[in-house]
Amino acid sequence: MPFGIGGNARIRTNIPAENAYNSLDVANRNISTGQLRLSTGKRINNAGDDVAGYITSRALHARNSALSASLKAVGDATNVTNIVMDSLENISNLLDTIKEGSATAASGAMGTDEKVALAKAAYRMVQQIQTVVDTSVFGGRQLLDGTYSADFIIGTNAVHDLITLGIDLSPNNVDFNVSSNNFNPNSMLTTIFAGVTGLDLREFNNVTSNNLGIFSFSQMTHTLQSLSYSIDNVNKTASYLGGIVNRLNSQEEILKGQITNYNAAISRIEDADVAKEQLQLVKNQFLQQASLVSLAQANSNPQSFLQLISGR
Repeated sequence: MPFGIGGNARIRTNIPAENAYNSLDVANRNISTGQLRLSTGKRINNAGDDVAGYITSRALHARNSALSASLKAVGDATNVTNIVMDSLENISNLLDTIKEGSATAASGAMGTDEKVALAKAAYRMVQQIQTVVDTSVFGGRQLLDGTYSADFIIGTNAVHDLITLGIDLSPNNVDFNVSSNNFNPNSMLTTIFAGVTGLDLREFNNVTSNNLGIFSFSQMTHTLQSLSYSIDNVNKTASYLGGIVNRLNSQEEILKGQITNYNAAISRIEDADVAKEQLQLVKNQFLQQASLVSLAQANSNPQSFLQLISGR
């Protein structure tokens, strides 16, 4: 702050008063800044407060926003995989019931009527599998009809390239590791069920006393083998999704840790130290009072020299 020392016997320019006024102006400005920082809790309220710190904190805020969006995407992907895994678990249990009934029908002690009854009961489970498929929905899209494929943005790297995770439930996904690499649990619309070619679960409804079909002695072995393969392939698909869930859980923990660390960095840069700001505020309030007193005294000094002119 510039200041000058003037002669006390000069009354045209009151330099002491100007110095006191300048000091008062600085104190008032510092008090306003301190009160702003205390009221907002932020040390940097505009770019002028800290040019370098402002740029850094803005960049960190932008990065944190991207991480928060990625965390939401991870949550969506987790929801999808959890829904599908639960559905596959239900389908696997239903297939176990169907296979149990089929194995019972393979017994020589079973008569024709009993085999037909077991086939009809199995078909009810087939219909339930279709119900599971139809009700496995997320974001308005069917998850188990053999068409679902989506990419989820789970992060960005240093040059802001997107890091994506693909969840592909379409038949051409070889990662399912199923026998025919053509996984499709849609039981009512295909002759390939769960990657097993030639397994059409609708055939359970075609079993009659005149034509046992897939429950006949000649086809029973193929039926039981196909059901075993389909159960195995459903479990392989669930295992594939389990690996994705593990990765998503890891990514979620990473993102949460990064967001916390970025928030800490932003806080260190732009948040106000309340104790320090309060100390500075008290100091500036004291300087304000002292400047007011000094200004009053400096303004009264010329009065004493006017007595020389008046001859008193």
